[in-house]
Amino acid sequence: MDPISDIVQGLHLSGGLFLDAQFGAPWCVVARVGPEDCHPFSATPRHLIAYHYVTEGQLQLQLAGQAPVSLSRGHLVLLPHNDEHRLGSDLTLPAVGVDGLIRPAGGGLDLPCIRYGGEGPRARILCGFLGCDGPGDPLLPLLPGVLVLRVADAATGDWIESSLQFAARQLASGRLESPAMLARLAELLFIEAVNGWLRAQPTTSQGWLAGLRDPVVGRALGLLHGRPGQRWTTTLLAREAGLSRSAFAERFRTLLGEPPMTYLARWRMQGAARQLAESALPLSRIALEAGYDSEAAFNRAFKRVFGLPPATWRRRQQQSEDPAP
Repeated sequence: MDPISDIVQGLHLSGGLFLDAQFGAPWCVVARVGPEDCHPFSATPRHLIAYHYVTEGQLQLQLAGQAPVSLSRGHLVLLPHNDEHRLGSDLTLPAVGVDGLIRPAGGGLDLPCIRYGGEGPRARILCGFLGCDGPGDPLLPLLPGVLVLRVADAATGDWIESSLQFAARQLASGRLESPAMLARLAELLFIEAVNGWLRAQPTTSQGWLAGLRDPVVGRALGLLHGRPGQRWTTTLLAREAGLSRSAFAERFRTLLGEPPMTYLARWRMQGAARQLAESALPLSRIALEAGYDSEAAFNRAFKRVFGLPPATWRRRQQQSEDPAP
């Protein structure tokens, strides 16, 4: 029962590999995943997470204002906020934008590729993305700009490595027979990296991370985020977490600062607000997915939180996004 795995279910992750990059020292490039990189796999997701898997050699990666990170064969690096970043054998060199270096697939090339740099030691990376279409708060904002995972040390390391290579071969042949496999791979990459980061964080006595680390409250958080529309009650959550109702409720309130049902109501409203702003789904569908039996009950709950009925709130959001004439 891994709470991160449950929470990741609610993120609705997808994934893809889009670039095979080979470099010879000396070299330095600047990169960021763009919407065009997602098109072979899906529509552009709401939130992009970039990743690079090092299959050969050594290199460094750096975000603006941060110390460089050294990477070598077997390292996977994820950028949870898809920040622009520099990659290279020597990051003091002038950086070249990768968009002008990409060559399309075909003519014996495995994927769209980059072949760039000097005659020195080589480095090779597979570049991909994770797409998030679910409400990521509060996990995503807590993550650092860079997460590093040594694939060989991960519990699923052999599967991850072989799956990346298999996906690259399928893409090279022009037939991606198992998009579900890439989506599952994306989940595993993210779960492994986040769990590694979480274990390295200092212990805190209160707050969301403290709750996530607690075996009882963490299980409840995973269930609430993974299945927010389910008919949860404090009693049912306590049963799932293995405590009495009173002991569970007190433990949750101590760590999170509010009762479980208050937390769930706020989380549901955040998800509903995102759907209202970003989709054309009818109010009845949004109400149902938020766990409300009727549109009227959803309207009342939404107005208590946002001060406006959902239909009015949606219109105002749409009007604020319309370009001025």
